[in-house]
Amino acid sequence: MALEMRQQLKLTQQLVMTPQLQQAIKLLQLSRLELQEVVQQELDENPILDEVFDIDAPKDTDTLELSEQESSPLREDERFQELKVDEDTIRDMDWDSFMEGYNFSAGEQYNDDDDERPSFENMLAKKGTLFDHLLWQLNLGKFTTEETRVGAEIIGNIDEDGYFRASLVEVAAACGVEESFVASILAKIQDFDPMGVGARDVRECLLIQVRLLEMEGTVVESIIRNHLHDLEVRDFRQISRSLGIEIKDVLLASRIISGMEPKPGRMFLQDDIQYISADIFVYKVGDEYVVTLNEDGLPTLRINPLYLPDGKTGFSPDQKTESYINDKTRSALWLIKSIQQRQRTIYRTAKSIVKFQRDFLDRGIEHLKPLVLREVAEDIGMHESTISRVTSNKYMQTPQGLFELKYFFNSAIATGDGDFIASESVKNKIKELLEAEDLRKPYSDQRLADLLAKDNVNIARRTVTKYREMLKIGSSSERRRLH
Repeated sequence: MALEMRQQLKLTQQLVMTPQLQQAIKLLQLSRLELQEVVQQELDENPILDEVFDIDAPKDTDTLELSEQESSPLREDERFQELKVDEDTIRDMDWDSFMEGYNFSAGEQYNDDDDERPSFENMLAKKGTLFDHLLWQLNLGKFTTEETRVGAEIIGNIDEDGYFRASLVEVAAACGVEESFVASILAKIQDFDPMGVGARDVRECLLIQVRLLEMEGTVVESIIRNHLHDLEVRDFRQISRSLGIEIKDVLLASRIISGMEPKPGRMFLQDDIQYISADIFVYKVGDEYVVTLNEDGLPTLRINPLYLPDGKTGFSPDQKTESYINDKTRSALWLIKSIQQRQRTIYRTAKSIVKFQRDFLDRGIEHLKPLVLREVAEDIGMHESTISRVTSNKYMQTPQGLFELKYFFNSAIATGDGDFIASESVKNKIKELLEAEDLRKPYSDQRLADLLAKDNVNIARRTVTKYREMLKIGSSSERRRLH
Protein backbone atom coordinates (compact mmCIF):
# COMPACT_ATOMS: atom_id res chain seq x y z
CA MET A 1 0.00 0.00 0.00
CA ALA A 2 1.53 3.28 -1.14
CA LEU A 3 1.72 6.25 1.17
CA GLU A 4 1.02 9.73 -0.12
CA MET A 5 0.53 13.23 1.25
CA ARG A 6 -2.48 15.30 0.35
CA GLN A 7 -4.43 18.26 1.64
CA GLN A 8 -8.00 18.01 2.86
CA LEU A 9 -10.46 20.67 4.09
CA LYS A 10 -12.33 19.90 7.29
CA LEU A 11 -14.85 22.11 9.08
CA THR A 12 -14.75 21.79 12.90
CA GLN A 13 -15.81 23.80 15.91
CA GLN A 14 -13.75 24.16 19.04
CA LEU A 15 -13.58 26.46 22.03
CA VAL A 16 -10.47 28.62 21.97
CA MET A 17 -9.69 30.74 25.01
CA THR A 18 -7.70 33.83 24.20
CA PRO A 19 -5.05 35.04 26.66
CA GLN A 20 -7.32 37.95 27.56
CA LEU A 21 -10.19 35.61 28.42
CA GLN A 22 -7.88 33.41 30.46
CA GLN A 23 -6.75 36.50 32.36
CA ALA A 24 -10.35 37.55 33.04
CA ILE A 25 -11.20 34.09 34.42
CA LYS A 26 -8.08 34.11 36.56
CA LEU A 27 -8.88 37.52 38.02
CA LEU A 28 -12.42 36.41 38.80
CA GLN A 29 -11.38 33.68 41.21
CA LEU A 30 -8.64 35.65 42.97
CA SER A 31 -9.15 37.05 46.44
CA ARG A 32 -8.81 40.78 47.02
CA LEU A 33 -5.30 40.50 48.43
CA GLU A 34 -4.21 38.30 45.55
CA LEU A 35 -5.71 40.79 43.11
CA GLN A 36 -3.64 43.56 44.70
CA GLU A 37 -0.48 41.56 44.06
CA VAL A 38 -1.42 40.95 40.41
CA VAL A 39 -2.22 44.63 39.86
CA GLN A 40 1.02 45.72 41.51
CA GLN A 41 3.00 43.31 39.34
CA GLU A 42 1.29 44.64 36.23
CA LEU A 43 2.06 48.21 37.29
CA ASP A 44 5.73 47.29 37.62
CA GLU A 45 5.89 45.55 34.23
CA ASN A 46 3.61 47.70 32.05
CA PRO A 47 4.76 51.34 31.62
CA ILE A 48 1.47 52.23 29.91
CA LEU A 49 -0.52 51.38 33.05
CA ASP A 50 -0.72 54.15 35.60
CA GLU A 51 -2.18 54.49 39.07
CA VAL A 52 -4.46 57.37 39.99
CA PHE A 53 -3.60 58.96 43.32
CA ASP A 54 -6.36 60.86 45.05
CA ILE A 55 -4.71 63.41 47.32
CA ASP A 56 -7.33 65.33 49.25
CA ALA A 57 -5.06 67.50 51.36
CA PRO A 58 -1.61 68.01 49.85
CA LYS A 59 1.09 69.05 52.23
CA ASP A 60 3.29 71.95 51.18
CA THR A 61 6.37 70.68 53.00
CA ASP A 62 8.79 72.82 50.97
CA THR A 63 7.09 76.05 52.05
CA LEU A 64 7.03 74.90 55.66
CA GLU A 65 10.74 74.07 55.69
CA LEU A 66 11.59 77.36 54.00
CA SER A 67 9.64 79.41 56.55
CA GLU A 68 11.36 77.63 59.43
CA GLN A 69 14.77 78.36 57.96
CA GLU A 70 13.96 82.03 57.44
CA SER A 71 12.59 82.49 60.95
CA SER A 72 15.78 81.24 62.64
CA PRO A 73 18.83 81.71 60.40
CA LEU A 74 22.01 80.07 61.63
CA ARG A 75 25.55 81.21 61.17
CA GLU A 76 28.08 78.83 59.71
CA ASP A 77 29.75 78.23 63.07
CA GLU A 78 26.41 77.58 64.78
CA ARG A 79 25.35 74.88 62.32
CA PHE A 80 28.17 72.54 63.21
CA GLN A 81 28.42 72.96 66.96
CA GLU A 82 29.02 69.77 68.92
CA LEU A 83 25.90 68.38 70.57
CA LYS A 84 26.24 68.08 74.32
CA VAL A 85 23.99 65.56 76.06
CA ASP A 86 23.59 65.76 79.80
CA GLU A 87 21.88 63.30 82.16
CA ASP A 88 18.57 65.19 82.08
CA THR A 89 18.46 64.90 78.30
CA ILE A 90 19.05 61.16 78.42
CA ARG A 91 16.42 60.72 81.13
CA ASP A 92 13.77 62.68 79.20
CA MET A 93 14.39 61.01 75.84
CA ASP A 94 11.53 58.99 74.37
CA TRP A 95 13.41 55.73 73.90
CA ASP A 96 10.39 53.86 72.54
CA SER A 97 10.12 56.25 69.61
CA PHE A 98 13.89 56.13 69.13
CA MET A 99 13.96 52.32 68.89
CA GLU A 100 10.91 52.33 66.60
CA GLY A 101 12.58 54.64 64.13
CA TYR A 102 16.04 53.10 64.26
CA ASN A 103 16.84 50.39 61.74
CA PHE A 104 19.36 47.68 62.64
CA SER A 105 19.18 45.87 59.31
CA ALA A 106 22.61 45.79 57.69
CA GLY A 107 22.85 47.15 54.20
CA GLU A 108 19.44 48.89 54.27
CA GLN A 109 18.83 52.57 54.86
CA TYR A 110 15.49 54.27 55.27
CA ASN A 111 14.61 57.92 55.38
CA ASP A 112 12.90 59.35 58.44
CA ASP A 113 9.72 59.93 56.45
CA ASP A 114 9.63 56.44 54.94
CA ASP A 115 6.43 54.82 56.24
CA GLU A 116 7.29 51.47 54.66
CA ARG A 117 10.40 50.77 56.74
CA PRO A 118 10.06 47.69 58.97
CA SER A 119 9.36 48.26 62.63
CA PHE A 120 11.75 47.06 65.31
CA GLU A 121 9.30 44.39 66.53
CA ASN A 122 8.98 42.87 63.06
CA MET A 123 12.73 42.30 62.92
CA LEU A 124 12.56 40.12 66.04
CA ALA A 125 9.47 38.14 65.06
CA LYS A 126 11.27 35.05 63.75
CA LYS A 127 10.66 31.98 65.88
CA GLY A 128 13.20 29.22 66.28
CA THR A 129 12.50 25.76 64.91
CA LEU A 130 12.61 22.49 66.80
CA PHE A 131 15.58 21.40 64.69
CA ASP A 132 17.58 24.51 65.65
CA HIS A 133 16.65 24.10 69.32
CA LEU A 134 17.79 20.46 69.44
CA LEU A 135 20.95 21.15 67.44
CA TRP A 136 21.81 23.99 69.82
CA GLN A 137 21.56 21.61 72.80
CA LEU A 138 23.62 19.01 70.96
CA ASN A 139 26.45 21.48 70.34
CA LEU A 140 26.38 22.63 73.97
CA GLY A 141 26.58 19.09 75.32
CA LYS A 142 29.75 17.15 76.06
CA PHE A 143 29.71 15.05 72.89
CA THR A 144 32.59 13.82 70.81
CA THR A 145 32.87 14.65 67.13
CA GLU A 146 31.48 11.22 66.18
CA GLU A 147 28.61 11.50 68.65
CA THR A 148 27.75 14.97 67.36
CA ARG A 149 27.67 13.68 63.78
CA VAL A 150 25.32 10.81 64.68
CA GLY A 151 23.21 13.10 66.88
CA ALA A 152 22.76 15.57 64.03
CA GLU A 153 21.58 12.70 61.81
CA ILE A 154 19.06 11.65 64.46
CA ILE A 155 17.80 15.21 64.93
CA GLY A 156 17.40 15.54 61.18
CA ASN A 157 14.95 12.62 61.29
CA ILE A 158 12.76 14.12 64.05
CA ASP A 159 9.52 15.50 62.62
CA GLU A 160 7.73 18.70 63.59
CA ASP A 161 5.75 16.88 66.30
CA GLY A 162 8.99 15.82 67.99
CA TYR A 163 8.94 12.12 67.01
CA PHE A 164 11.91 10.17 65.66
CA ARG A 165 10.64 8.84 62.32
CA ALA A 166 13.62 6.78 61.15
CA SER A 167 14.91 3.45 62.42
CA LEU A 168 18.15 2.79 64.27
CA VAL A 169 19.27 0.60 61.39
CA GLU A 170 18.81 3.39 58.84
CA VAL A 171 20.76 5.93 60.91
CA ALA A 172 23.51 3.39 61.61
CA ALA A 173 23.86 2.64 57.90
CA ALA A 174 23.91 6.34 56.99
CA CYS A 175 26.62 7.15 59.56
CA GLY A 176 28.60 3.91 59.28
CA VAL A 177 28.36 3.04 62.99
CA GLU A 178 26.88 0.28 65.12
CA GLU A 179 23.19 0.21 65.91
CA SER A 180 23.88 0.13 69.64
CA PHE A 181 25.90 3.35 69.30
CA VAL A 182 22.94 5.08 67.61
CA ALA A 183 20.62 3.83 70.38
CA SER A 184 22.87 5.33 73.06
CA ILE A 185 22.91 8.73 71.31
CA LEU A 186 19.12 8.63 70.86
CA ALA A 187 18.70 7.98 74.60
CA LYS A 188 20.76 11.12 75.35
CA ILE A 189 18.72 13.20 72.88
CA GLN A 190 15.54 12.01 74.58
CA ASP A 191 16.73 13.90 77.67
CA PHE A 192 16.72 17.16 75.69
CA ASP A 193 14.12 19.90 75.97
CA PRO A 194 11.18 19.69 75.30
CA MET A 195 10.33 16.63 77.37
CA GLY A 196 9.40 13.60 75.31
CA VAL A 197 11.30 14.63 72.17
CA GLY A 198 12.90 11.84 70.15
CA ALA A 199 10.27 9.23 71.03
CA ARG A 200 9.09 6.74 68.42
CA ASP A 201 5.45 6.53 69.52
CA VAL A 202 3.04 8.09 72.01
CA ARG A 203 3.68 5.49 74.71
CA GLU A 204 7.43 6.06 74.63
CA CYS A 205 6.88 9.84 74.59
CA LEU A 206 4.77 9.68 77.75
CA LEU A 207 7.17 7.26 79.46
CA ILE A 208 10.05 9.66 78.82
CA GLN A 209 8.08 12.39 80.55
CA VAL A 210 7.29 10.01 83.45
CA ARG A 211 11.01 9.30 83.87
CA LEU A 212 12.01 12.97 83.75
CA LEU A 213 9.25 13.84 86.24
CA GLU A 214 10.56 11.09 88.55
CA MET A 215 7.23 9.23 88.57
CA GLU A 216 8.59 5.77 87.79
CA GLY A 217 6.89 2.92 89.63
CA THR A 218 3.64 4.85 90.10
CA VAL A 219 0.11 4.17 88.86
CA VAL A 220 0.72 6.68 86.08
CA GLU A 221 3.53 4.57 84.61
CA SER A 222 1.49 1.34 84.93
CA ILE A 223 -1.45 2.86 83.06
CA ILE A 224 0.78 4.17 80.25
CA ARG A 225 2.62 0.85 79.87
CA ASN A 226 -0.29 -1.56 80.03
CA HIS A 227 -3.63 0.27 79.74
CA LEU A 228 -3.13 3.12 77.29
CA HIS A 229 -5.94 1.86 75.04
CA ASP A 230 -8.35 1.61 78.00
CA LEU A 231 -7.40 5.17 78.89
CA GLU A 232 -8.15 6.34 75.34
CA VAL A 233 -11.68 4.90 75.47
CA ARG A 234 -12.02 6.05 79.12
CA ASP A 235 -12.71 2.58 80.46
CA PHE A 236 -11.62 3.52 83.96
CA ARG A 237 -13.39 0.59 85.60
CA GLN A 238 -11.34 -1.90 83.55
CA ILE A 239 -8.14 -0.15 84.61
CA SER A 240 -9.29 -0.19 88.23
CA ARG A 241 -10.00 -3.93 88.16
CA SER A 242 -6.74 -4.76 86.39
CA LEU A 243 -4.51 -2.75 88.71
CA GLY A 244 -6.53 -3.50 91.84
CA ILE A 245 -6.89 0.13 92.85
CA GLU A 246 -9.80 2.43 93.50
CA ILE A 247 -11.36 4.28 90.62
CA LYS A 248 -10.59 7.67 92.20
CA ASP A 249 -6.88 6.83 91.96
CA VAL A 250 -7.36 6.00 88.27
CA LEU A 251 -9.09 9.34 87.75
CA LEU A 252 -6.26 11.18 89.48
CA ALA A 253 -3.66 9.40 87.34
CA SER A 254 -5.65 10.14 84.17
CA ARG A 255 -5.63 13.85 85.01
CA ILE A 256 -1.84 13.75 85.38
CA ILE A 257 -1.46 11.94 82.05
CA SER A 258 -3.80 14.36 80.31
CA GLY A 259 -1.50 17.19 81.46
CA MET A 260 1.44 15.65 79.59
CA GLU A 261 2.36 16.71 76.07
CA PRO A 262 1.74 14.05 73.39
CA LYS A 263 3.38 16.27 70.75
CA PRO A 264 6.55 17.79 72.21
CA GLY A 265 7.31 19.83 69.10
CA ARG A 266 3.96 21.60 69.17
CA MET A 267 5.41 24.77 70.75
CA PHE A 268 7.81 25.17 67.82
CA LEU A 269 5.23 24.92 65.07
CA GLN A 270 5.38 27.98 62.85
CA ASP A 271 1.95 28.14 61.32
CA ASP A 272 1.62 31.24 59.18
CA ILE A 273 -1.16 33.49 60.36
CA GLN A 274 -3.66 33.93 57.58
CA TYR A 275 -5.47 37.20 57.86
CA ILE A 276 -8.92 37.26 56.31
CA SER A 277 -10.05 40.50 54.76
CA ALA A 278 -13.68 40.83 53.79
CA ASP A 279 -14.35 41.42 50.09
CA ILE A 280 -17.96 42.44 50.67
CA PHE A 281 -19.67 44.35 53.46
CA VAL A 282 -23.37 43.99 54.17
CA TYR A 283 -25.04 46.69 56.29
CA LYS A 284 -28.63 46.93 57.40
CA VAL A 285 -30.06 50.37 56.74
CA GLY A 286 -33.64 50.56 57.95
CA ASP A 287 -35.39 47.45 56.67
CA GLU A 288 -33.03 46.87 53.74
CA TYR A 289 -29.55 45.40 53.43
CA VAL A 290 -26.93 47.42 51.56
CA VAL A 291 -24.07 45.64 49.79
CA THR A 292 -20.74 47.42 49.30
CA LEU A 293 -17.44 46.16 47.91
CA ASN A 294 -14.22 46.51 49.85
CA GLU A 295 -11.85 48.31 47.50
CA ASP A 296 -9.44 49.40 50.20
CA GLY A 297 -5.89 49.03 48.90
CA LEU A 298 -7.01 48.33 45.34
CA PRO A 299 -5.50 51.07 43.13
CA THR A 300 -7.49 52.98 40.53
CA LEU A 301 -5.92 52.30 37.13
CA ARG A 302 -5.72 54.39 33.98
CA ILE A 303 -3.65 54.72 30.82
CA ASN A 304 -0.55 56.83 31.32
CA PRO A 305 -1.35 60.19 29.64
CA LEU A 306 2.23 60.47 28.36
CA TYR A 307 1.51 57.71 25.85
CA LEU A 308 -1.88 58.95 24.67
CA PRO A 309 -1.92 59.79 20.94
CA ASP A 310 -2.87 63.45 21.43
CA GLY A 311 0.23 64.93 19.89
CA LYS A 312 0.88 67.29 22.83
CA THR A 313 4.03 65.59 24.05
CA GLY A 314 5.73 65.70 20.66
CA PHE A 315 6.71 62.06 21.05
CA SER A 316 7.05 60.30 17.69
CA PRO A 317 8.11 56.67 18.20
CA ASP A 318 9.52 54.45 15.50
CA GLN A 319 7.61 51.46 14.19
CA LYS A 320 9.02 48.96 16.69
CA THR A 321 8.38 51.25 19.65
CA GLU A 322 4.89 52.03 18.43
CA SER A 323 4.09 48.32 18.15
CA TYR A 324 5.33 47.80 21.71
CA ILE A 325 3.21 50.70 22.99
CA ASN A 326 0.12 49.38 21.20
CA ASP A 327 0.55 45.91 22.71
CA LYS A 328 1.01 47.28 26.21
CA THR A 329 -1.95 49.63 25.77
CA ARG A 330 -4.24 46.76 24.77
CA SER A 331 -2.99 44.74 27.73
CA ALA A 332 -3.63 47.65 30.11
CA LEU A 333 -7.09 48.33 28.72
CA TRP A 334 -8.06 44.67 29.02
CA LEU A 335 -6.81 44.51 32.61
CA ILE A 336 -8.85 47.58 33.56
CA LYS A 337 -11.91 46.15 31.84
CA SER A 338 -11.45 42.74 33.47
CA ILE A 339 -11.17 44.25 36.95
CA GLN A 340 -14.30 46.32 36.42
CA GLN A 341 -16.18 43.27 35.16
CA ARG A 342 -14.93 41.26 38.14
CA GLN A 343 -16.19 43.87 40.60
CA ARG A 344 -19.61 44.02 38.92
CA THR A 345 -19.93 40.22 38.98
CA ILE A 346 -19.00 40.00 42.66
CA TYR A 347 -21.48 42.75 43.51
CA ARG A 348 -24.34 41.10 41.62
CA THR A 349 -23.57 37.72 43.17
CA ALA A 350 -23.48 39.18 46.68
CA LYS A 351 -26.79 40.98 46.09
CA SER A 352 -28.39 37.72 45.00
CA ILE A 353 -27.05 35.83 48.03
CA VAL A 354 -28.39 38.53 50.35
CA LYS A 355 -31.79 38.26 48.68
CA PHE A 356 -31.94 34.47 49.14
CA GLN A 357 -30.53 34.46 52.69
CA ARG A 358 -32.54 37.36 54.12
CA ASP A 359 -33.87 35.22 56.98
CA PHE A 360 -30.33 34.19 57.95
CA LEU A 361 -29.20 37.80 58.10
CA ASP A 362 -32.22 38.68 60.25
CA ARG A 363 -32.40 35.72 62.64
CA GLY A 364 -29.21 33.63 62.50
CA ILE A 365 -27.92 30.27 61.36
CA GLU A 366 -31.09 28.36 62.29
CA HIS A 367 -32.81 30.10 59.38
CA LEU A 368 -30.12 29.49 56.75
CA LYS A 369 -31.89 28.33 53.60
CA PRO A 370 -30.74 25.61 51.20
CA LEU A 371 -29.07 27.22 48.19
CA VAL A 372 -27.22 25.93 45.13
CA LEU A 373 -25.09 27.70 42.55
CA ARG A 374 -27.70 27.22 39.85
CA GLU A 375 -30.27 29.37 41.67
CA VAL A 376 -27.91 32.33 41.95
CA ALA A 377 -26.71 31.83 38.36
CA GLU A 378 -30.28 31.93 37.06
CA ASP A 379 -31.07 34.95 39.22
CA ILE A 380 -28.29 37.11 37.77
CA GLY A 381 -28.19 35.53 34.31
CA MET A 382 -24.74 33.90 34.47
CA HIS A 383 -23.28 30.42 34.25
CA GLU A 384 -22.80 28.22 37.31
CA SER A 385 -19.05 28.00 36.68
CA THR A 386 -18.84 31.80 36.88
CA ILE A 387 -20.63 31.81 40.24
CA SER A 388 -18.31 29.06 41.46
CA ARG A 389 -15.26 31.16 40.60
CA VAL A 390 -16.76 34.28 42.16
CA THR A 391 -17.46 32.54 45.47
CA SER A 392 -13.95 31.07 45.75
CA ASN A 393 -11.72 32.76 48.34
CA LYS A 394 -14.23 35.58 48.88
CA TYR A 395 -15.56 36.60 52.29
CA MET A 396 -18.62 38.60 53.30
CA GLN A 397 -18.91 40.64 56.48
CA THR A 398 -22.53 40.48 57.64
CA PRO A 399 -24.40 41.46 60.83
CA GLN A 400 -24.16 37.75 61.77
CA GLY A 401 -20.37 37.64 61.34
CA LEU A 402 -17.72 36.98 58.70
CA PHE A 403 -18.50 34.12 56.31
CA GLU A 404 -17.03 32.71 53.14
CA LEU A 405 -19.39 32.99 50.19
CA LYS A 406 -19.30 29.21 49.82
CA TYR A 407 -20.87 28.99 53.29
CA PHE A 408 -24.22 30.23 52.00
CA PHE A 409 -24.56 27.31 49.56
CA ASN A 410 -25.94 24.24 51.31
CA SER A 411 -27.68 21.06 50.35
CA ALA A 412 -31.35 20.69 51.26
CA ILE A 413 -32.57 18.24 53.89
CA ALA A 414 -36.27 17.46 54.05
CA THR A 415 -38.16 18.06 57.27
CA GLY A 416 -41.17 16.25 58.60
CA ASP A 417 -43.61 19.01 57.63
CA GLY A 418 -42.57 18.96 53.97
CA ASP A 419 -40.19 21.91 54.21
CA PHE A 420 -36.42 21.92 53.65
CA ILE A 421 -33.55 22.92 55.92
CA ALA A 422 -29.90 23.67 55.11
CA SER A 423 -27.21 21.18 56.08
CA GLU A 424 -25.33 23.88 58.02
CA SER A 425 -28.42 24.39 60.18
CA VAL A 426 -28.48 20.66 60.93
CA LYS A 427 -24.81 20.78 61.93
CA ASN A 428 -25.58 23.65 64.26
CA LYS A 429 -28.45 21.67 65.84
CA ILE A 430 -26.13 18.70 66.40
CA LYS A 431 -23.55 20.98 67.99
CA GLU A 432 -26.12 22.49 70.34
CA LEU A 433 -27.38 19.04 71.39
CA LEU A 434 -23.86 17.85 72.16
CA GLU A 435 -23.05 20.98 74.16
CA ALA A 436 -26.08 20.36 76.39
CA GLU A 437 -25.59 16.61 76.87
CA ASP A 438 -24.70 14.89 80.15
CA LEU A 439 -21.01 14.00 79.86
CA ARG A 440 -21.56 10.94 82.06
CA LYS A 441 -24.05 9.59 79.50
CA PRO A 442 -23.20 11.16 76.13
CA TYR A 443 -25.57 10.75 73.21
CA SER A 444 -24.88 8.09 70.63
CA ASP A 445 -25.27 8.94 66.95
CA GLN A 446 -28.55 7.02 66.83
CA ARG A 447 -29.81 8.97 69.85
CA LEU A 448 -28.88 12.23 68.10
CA ALA A 449 -30.83 11.11 65.03
CA ASP A 450 -33.87 10.41 67.22
CA LEU A 451 -33.63 13.84 68.89
CA LEU A 452 -33.37 15.54 65.50
CA ALA A 453 -36.42 13.61 64.33
CA LYS A 454 -38.42 15.22 67.15
CA ASP A 455 -37.53 18.58 65.54
CA ASN A 456 -38.83 17.30 62.16
CA VAL A 457 -35.29 16.74 60.85
CA ASN A 458 -35.20 13.21 59.49
CA ILE A 459 -31.64 12.07 58.73
CA ALA A 460 -29.96 8.69 59.03
CA ARG A 461 -27.48 7.73 61.74
CA ARG A 462 -24.59 7.63 59.24
CA THR A 463 -25.42 11.21 58.23
CA VAL A 464 -25.25 12.26 61.87
CA THR A 465 -21.85 10.55 62.11
CA LYS A 466 -20.64 12.39 59.00
CA TYR A 467 -21.77 15.78 60.29
CA ARG A 468 -20.30 15.10 63.76
CA GLU A 469 -16.93 14.24 62.23
CA MET A 470 -17.09 17.37 60.07
CA LEU A 471 -17.55 19.34 63.30
CA LYS A 472 -14.46 17.52 64.70
CA ILE A 473 -16.38 16.12 67.66
CA GLY A 474 -15.46 12.72 69.05
CA SER A 475 -17.72 9.71 69.43
CA SER A 476 -19.77 9.00 72.55
CA SER A 477 -17.02 6.82 74.05
CA GLU A 478 -14.47 9.59 73.49
CA ARG A 479 -16.74 12.20 75.08
CA ARG A 480 -17.64 10.14 78.12
CA ARG A 481 -16.61 11.53 81.50
CA LEU A 482 -16.93 9.83 84.89
CA HIS A 483 -17.30 11.96 88.01
